[in-house]
Amino acid sequence: MGAPSALALLLLLACCWAPGGANLSQDGYWQEQDLELGTLAPLDEPISSTVWSSPDMLASQDSQPWTSDETVVAGGTVVLKCQVKDHEDSSLQWSNPAQQTLYFGEKRALRDNRIQLVSSTPHELSISISNVALADEGEYTCSIFTMPVRTAKSLVTVLGIPQKPIITGYKSSLREKDTMTLNCHSSGSKPAAQLTWRKGDQELHGEPTRIQEDSNGKTFTVSSSVTLQVTREDDGADIVCSVNHESLKGADRSTSQHIEVLYTPTAMIRPDPPHPREGQKLSLHCEGRGNPVPQKYLWMKEGSDPPLKTTQESALIFPFLNKSDSGIYGCTAISNMGSYTAYFTLNVNDPSPVPSSSSTYHAIIGGIVAFIVFLLLILLIFLGHYLIRHKGTYLTHEAKGSDDAPDADTAIINAEGGQSGGDDKKEYFI
Repeated sequence: MGAPSALALLLLLACCWAPGGANLSQDGYWQEQDLELGTLAPLDEPISSTVWSSPDMLASQDSQPWTSDETVVAGGTVVLKCQVKDHEDSSLQWSNPAQQTLYFGEKRALRDNRIQLVSSTPHELSISISNVALADEGEYTCSIFTMPVRTAKSLVTVLGIPQKPIITGYKSSLREKDTMTLNCHSSGSKPAAQLTWRKGDQELHGEPTRIQEDSNGKTFTVSSSVTLQVTREDDGADIVCSVNHESLKGADRSTSQHIEVLYTPTAMIRPDPPHPREGQKLSLHCEGRGNPVPQKYLWMKEGSDPPLKTTQESALIFPFLNKSDSGIYGCTAISNMGSYTAYFTLNVNDPSPVPSSSSTYHAIIGGIVAFIVFLLLILLIFLGHYLIRHKGTYLTHEAKGSDDAPDADTAIINAEGGQSGGDDKKEYFI
């Protein structure tokens, strides 16, 4: 009889001795029974067995250590912590993915100065690994040597930091409306990073990031490209390639490519002063813009032949304007990329009257005199008002203070007739 047949027979006998799916014993009990009496499972199918739970097994759960998975950036430091509730007078131990013991309790087992003890108690063993390398990645085991030996696993994931991206594809200055393709790549990321493009604050839609495994079998090289048609507004722009990766923790890691675009010049004419008059000095400035900047300026006036002036300077100067200078002027800005002509209509206004120095002096003196006269008038008005108020107050006071004061008719007779009352004479003013 083969081993599978013997196993099936033994299970069948166990079913017979445990009818109804339960059979109590001295140390425990049968919790579950999946086979019915008289039923044989096919030999090629798995057969479920009973689960034995004893008081000792339930108590042993307190002796099971536990840990946590950790993620660390290459070059950083990771702390591995192992804890247990019931140590059963045994020590905890850490070992690396190669099953080399790192620490047994507080005793160092592997001579690696990067690995240091953080904490060692009967219930906890914590160690740190500094300057973590990609080779340190893997499952670390915490063990406690009880009966039986119990273990817990901690998966350490090491993130590879992507290198600064490199942009290729730009060789020299471009002409307006040319098309260019830039390539960007970055190595050393784990897991693979993502690349993005932008021009100033504008996001550029490049090709999807391509991923290639590096020769070490752990990190990746990512690459992307972007194609765009340049305009004169792109002259002096920076095309930026950025790498995004969780190991950077939001820090910017990017490279920019400064581009130069050659385009035909433009120009505009600016007068100084803006509203010229006859007899004034006038400068017409031809402000040219382009790449390269205009090297030559040609001035002309409609109806005038030949051209007025050809110079490297952009200004046309009129030392003393005349009415005959009115007309339409043109400035042609010339560079290696081409030329552009701007026009300006000059209207010379009549001369403005120039005030003489004597008239200015008289105007100032007249203003001062008028101000003084105004102050005197204000003073006289206040003085007259003051005298009127105080004269009325004097009459009221005299009338109330004299019992023998004559009436109004007597006062008038005395005033007209010149009658004299000696020392008792009083004069009244109405």
